[in-house]
Amino acid sequence: MIYVGIDIAKLNHFAAAISSDGEILIEPFKFTNDYDGFYLLLSKLAPLDQNSIIIGLESTAHYGDNLVRFLIGKDFKVCVLNPIQTSSMRKNNVRKTKTDKVDTFVIAKTLMMQDSLRFLTLDDLDYIELKELGRFRQKLVKQRTRLKIQLTSYVDQVFPELQYFFKSGLHQNSVYALLKEAPTPTAIASVHMTHLAHLLEVASHGHFGKEKARELRVLAQKSVGVNDSSLSIQITHTIEQIELLDSQLFHTELEMANLVTCLHSVIMTIPGIGFINGGMILGEIGDIHRFSEPKKLLAFAGLDPSVHQSGNFQAQRTRMSKRGSRILRYALINAAHNVVKNNATFKAYYDAKKAEGRTHYNTLGHCAGKLVRVIWKMLTDEVEFNLE
Repeated sequence: MIYVGIDIAKLNHFAAAISSDGEILIEPFKFTNDYDGFYLLLSKLAPLDQNSIIIGLESTAHYGDNLVRFLIGKDFKVCVLNPIQTSSMRKNNVRKTKTDKVDTFVIAKTLMMQDSLRFLTLDDLDYIELKELGRFRQKLVKQRTRLKIQLTSYVDQVFPELQYFFKSGLHQNSVYALLKEAPTPTAIASVHMTHLAHLLEVASHGHFGKEKARELRVLAQKSVGVNDSSLSIQITHTIEQIELLDSQLFHTELEMANLVTCLHSVIMTIPGIGFINGGMILGEIGDIHRFSEPKKLLAFAGLDPSVHQSGNFQAQRTRMSKRGSRILRYALINAAHNVVKNNATFKAYYDAKKAEGRTHYNTLGHCAGKLVRVIWKMLTDEVEFNLE
């Protein structure tokens, strides 16, 4: 076999190749992270037997993603290594030397020492996309939540009575449409009644009518809020940002749904798991064969119980460790909540844990752990959901 080690960086990569006997076939060389650089790599590998080539690189954020996609598209066998593996190999060197050129040989030798290697496939690229989209979605949700809290604080100062006037609160289309046009009680009170009624009726799809508009106008006339132009600007601009994030979330979730549909994953047969939670779960797990048993996947999600022991004392009840992937843990607990509502077996398990005196979220954590075991079994055996 021929082992090619690639040291990844932002602008330039280094590559070298050795044989199974340790003979240097290609001396370390630099190539750029662009079209010309990628084809320079291909030209260096061209004299070698492609079927015997195994290419390895470290997992280094996003810098190597384009190269991985390029090499898989050219039918090369590509393996992404954990930096911990290469670090232990590097420590075996007598001289403490770390350079890009040396690292190419370290990566190649690490490949050579592995008992079994798993090569990336086109499906893995879809999982990577799902992972990135899922994490981007969570960032958008977090930004939107922060903006909604800010908007509430602004309205509390300008029109404190408004959030109690609408039963569903401030964060609905009707209120946003109203505040974008008239962000203060004075502005609302000065809007013509016909226009105000029409505005509410259109934004609420007929739910609010003229009577609601009349009550709102009276409330605005009696409001104790401040008439502050700076707060008015902050209100309108914050609403615009929230609506922009809503649009971005819609398109992100649509793309996630498309990717999940193309993967035809068996976990989508679980009642209660939709495209969003399912997409985040698949994206964070990636290749299920990375986890040889369910408890390793459980630990990766941070749903495993933490250990508390001292002397002869061993705690019987501990909190979940909350290590590993926060996104996966979030998606699994959300999914478990929905599965409990849609499956009798999970509902019975939930009720049994609640009967032990556990809280709702503690019980959901146990249900999520049970769901992990089901998902691991389904993905490893490629069987559809059947738990009755």
